[in-house]
Order: sequence, then structure tokens, then C-alpha cells
Amino acid sequence: MATTTDVVPQELSGQLGQRRVVNDMSIQVATVNGSGSQSSNTVLLRSIFQMGVPISGKNLFPSNIAGLPTWFTIRASKDGYIARKKEIDLLIAMNAETAQDDVKTLAAGAAVLYDEPLALDKVRDDLIYYAVPYDKLAASVGAEAKLRKLIKNMIYVGVAAQLLEIDFAEVEKAIRKQFAKKAKAATLNLAAAKAGHDYAAANLKKRDPFYIQRMDKTKGKIIVDGNSAAAMGCMFAGCTVVTWYPITPSSSLVETLIDYMKEYRVGSDGKATFAIVQAEDELAAIGMVIGAAWAGARSMTATAGPGISLMAEFTGLAYYVEIPAVIWNIQRVGPSTGLPTRTAQGDVLSTAFLSHGDTKHIMLFPNSVSECFTMAQDAFDLAERFQTPVFVMSDLDLGMNNWMSDPFPYPDKPIDRGKVLSKEEIEKSGGFARYKDVDGDGVGYRTLPGTDHPAAAYFARGSGHNEKGQYSERPDDFERNMERINKKFETARSFVPRPELMGGGKSKIGILAYGTSHWAIIESRDQLSKEHKLEADYLRVLSYPFTREVHDFVERHDRVYVVEQNRDGQMASLLKLDIKPELTPRLRSICHIHGLPIDARSVTDELMMMEGK
Repeated sequence: MATTTDVVPQELSGQLGQRRVVNDMSIQVATVNGSGSQSSNTVLLRSIFQMGVPISGKNLFPSNIAGLPTWFTIRASKDGYIARKKEIDLLIAMNAETAQDDVKTLAAGAAVLYDEPLALDKVRDDLIYYAVPYDKLAASVGAEAKLRKLIKNMIYVGVAAQLLEIDFAEVEKAIRKQFAKKAKAATLNLAAAKAGHDYAAANLKKRDPFYIQRMDKTKGKIIVDGNSAAAMGCMFAGCTVVTWYPITPSSSLVETLIDYMKEYRVGSDGKATFAIVQAEDELAAIGMVIGAAWAGARSMTATAGPGISLMAEFTGLAYYVEIPAVIWNIQRVGPSTGLPTRTAQGDVLSTAFLSHGDTKHIMLFPNSVSECFTMAQDAFDLAERFQTPVFVMSDLDLGMNNWMSDPFPYPDKPIDRGKVLSKEEIEKSGGFARYKDVDGDGVGYRTLPGTDHPAAAYFARGSGHNEKGQYSERPDDFERNMERINKKFETARSFVPRPELMGGGKSKIGILAYGTSHWAIIESRDQLSKEHKLEADYLRVLSYPFTREVHDFVERHDRVYVVEQNRDGQMASLLKLDIKPELTPRLRSICHIHGLPIDARSVTDELMMMEGK
């Protein structure tokens, strides 16, 4: 494995033969699930963030309740890179089961902070080791025996802070924030971190090149996970009905939304202005969403791949009957149960055509917590404007991990409820046909149940129907209806979020990606330029159906590398169905499939191999 750490034989700052590497490292903490390490890892991440250094944190955890290995990776990057880094620079080894394997994967020159009984310094001789007697230190803190295993985690935070020169005041601040409502826990964990910090200062001689120094690149920024951002966005978008069935990794979206709604959507009379219902399964959940939307509510559900599969039939009903619905798909690795706690972009193709018969659905692809917030309103507006299901295609990496972000913008545009007729508007129109294309955009007008006009009432008919919603098996009625619905999809090309273009447009090579793959592409383009003198234009797709810019991008480049996190090149397949047939040979797939968030080095190496260089 290649290393990005530059180690040279020279004396600098009193260190032994190594150049200082400042604010540019990847720290991996290897523990076991259920050991209480989440709080400690959050404290370490936040301490670096408070030092003004851009960070990202990615949690790799097992799908069982407790006992299996888990890894948490913190990336600090002075250049603002937040994709997963393939190389690990500092390993904090706390899991006896995986410790030796974890050490074997490191590049030469990496640092290892380990529990003394593990004797990891015997495994390899090309790493820098720091042994810490965690049990003794935990006992010295004075914690009860049952708490010592937990506070060992905060001890490694203190040791790492001292070795990396993180200001201990920032560690204390992060601990007090983490345990803000638990004063005793805050005091105990602070004592544990201090014990680790003092031990390292007295006993560990700094021999690795990695340091954290203060910067000013995080001022005013926040740390939040994508599911929380999505929940906030849905509330601001005017969602009033949520029906769901718990499934990893989407559950926290609705759980967080419940908390937000209870705090901000309860009237002065104490009555809730919303309804959140846990259904008996995903099929029931999407059915309730459709029913609530037909009645006029802005309604949604959140799920993952297995839930999407169960929702196929009802999704077809909403598509054909033309009822708005918003579905958040927090994608994970499949098929079947697959790897439920790993990330992927594996539902793109199946979601685009979800249900039987001819169906095509609008999809949005957020790449950040900020877009989870803003695309929530986009999704509801598009769903009601086009009277159709809209899928927001997030993933586990975005949804469940913490991301650094600017504060979210307060919505500045009004809610778009689309073509909803009032009693007065029906009377002025002189008539009402639910499925008639009046304006030439494929979108009919609708009324809401309870509208006080005899023409307003209609059935939500999932069988064949004519323009007035009346039952019909006439071939011409069915064909006319399906062509009109397809026209809506074509109209949507002008309303969905447009792609983002980077590059001068002069390169023969283009890169196309979407969602969280974006962050690896940003870094990979810099690697391609610096290491190989190769400039590549980049188009980030934000939505489906594709806009004209996507077609133009393919036409302007000899080769377009479509980068995605699935095995079969699903976005590339969608593109091949959409662009001119003679352009399809230009598309080449770079696929990342093992469930870890995609990294820049893998993209760079694969692209150069495919370029034959």
C-alpha cells in the first residue's frame, strides 16, 4: 500500500529523522462494537475541528448489537479534503481480535498507539509504536470496575491529544459538550483524558511526524450527520405526515424528525400539527404516504434498499394515479440483507424504474449534509408540481456519518404545491378533467378531497382510465395517458436541479459522478493533475431525469469515466439509455463495490490504468 506520508532522514524540531506532517493525516480507531468508543471518537474528532482544522469522520461498524470489530476513521486535511483516505497514518489499536491484522495493513512509517498487553511492536519493525497501560491508568482514575472498560476509550483520546499536540483545553471543551447533560460522566471522562495526556507527556517520546496545529478553516462551520440534516429539511419543507418502518441506515432520519417536530410543530394549544406513524412494514408505510398525499398532506417515508423493493407496487400506483410522495432512500450494500452497515450507490437503476410496467421516477442525488437539507424542499416541490413519487438517493456514508458544513441557508422560496384547483378556479375553468393535459406540459390539474364543488370529487383509480378518471380499457385511452405521463417526465428535465461543472472544458477526458462519490473526485482530480499532468473535466449529476448539460458533457469529451459505488455501473446504464446511441462507447465505468466510502487514490489509480498510463 502506498503512503502519502513524506518521511526523510533529517532532523527537524527535535524529532528523529522525520519531517513534520501538519494537519494532514488519517487516524483510525479500532475497537469493538458496544464498547462505548463512539463518545470518545466524537470528542477526538471535535477537538481537532475546534483547532480550526477541516475534518471528516467515518464510522465502520458491524450489523450486530455488540462484540464485533468496529473502526472509526478521522481525516484531518489542511486542504479541506473530506473523502475517506485509503492510507492510515495513525492507528489506535484497542481490539485484541483485529490488532495484528490492523497493523499489517499500514504503510511503512505509520504510527501505532496500542494497549500494552497486545505487544504489537513485535509484528513489524517499520512502524512507530507507542504502548500505553490502559488498565493501570483506568484504575488510577478511580472509576468503578464496571466503568473502567469505558473510560479506557477516553484515555486514548488524551494520549493522542498529547502526541498530536492538540490543545487539551479543546479536549475538555469537547468532553463537556459531549456530556452536557451528564455532569458526573463529564467529570469522570475528563479525568480519564487527563490521565492519558499526562502519561503520554511523561513516558512517550514523540517519534512520528504527525501534528495538529491551529488553523482558521472551521470558523462558523457546524458538524452534523446527513440524516439529521434531511430531517430538518423535511420539516422546513412543510412535511406534515411521516410513515415509516425502522431499517438501517434510515431510521435515525425519522427518529430525529420526531424530535424536531415535537419541539417546533406543536401548536400553542398543545396539539401536534403533524402525524408520524410507525407502520407494520414498508409496504404499509408507502401506502399511508400515498393516502395522506392524496388527501393533501405533504407526506414522506424513509427507508433503504430492502424497503424500496417492498414499496414497488404502491410506487407504481402513485406514479399511475399521479399522487405526490417523497421517499428517502438511504442506500446500503445489497442485494438481500447484504452488508446493512456499509455504504453504496446500489439502488440507482432499480429505483429509477421501480414497479412493474413502464415507470420512470425523478431522483435527487445529494452529496452533502447541506444538500440533504436543501433537496428536501426540492423533493416536495417536484413531487407536487409533477404529481409523482420523488426519491432522494442518499447513502449510509452521508446519512449516518458526521460531516463538516456551513450553516444551512434559511429557505427563501415559497412552497410550490403545483396545480391544485380551488372551488373558484374550477368554476372559472368551466370544467375539470383530472388527467387532461391543459398546458402542454403533461401535468394535469388536481383537486383535494373536501373541495366544495361537485366536479372536485374523483377516484384515485389504479386501473385503466380516461382523461376524466373514468374506468376505461380502450387502447387509445391507455396509450394517451401513458404518453402524457411520460411527457411529465420530459418536462421535469427543465425543473430538476442542474448538474455542477468543474474544469475548463478543454480536456478530452471527462469524469461524471454523483452523491458522496463527489468528494473522492475532487481530490482525485488534484492527484491526476499533480502526479500525472492530466487535467480532467468533471460533471456532478444532481438529478434524474438528466438535463441537457449531461448530454452536452458526453458529446464534448472523447472518454467519460462514470464513477460510482456499485458493481454494475448503474448510472452509466441510465446514461446509455438516455444519450445518443453513437455516444455510448465513450462511457467507461469506474466501480467501487466493497462497502467502504470511495477514496481518491482508488479512483486515480483505476483511471490511469484504463488510460494505459
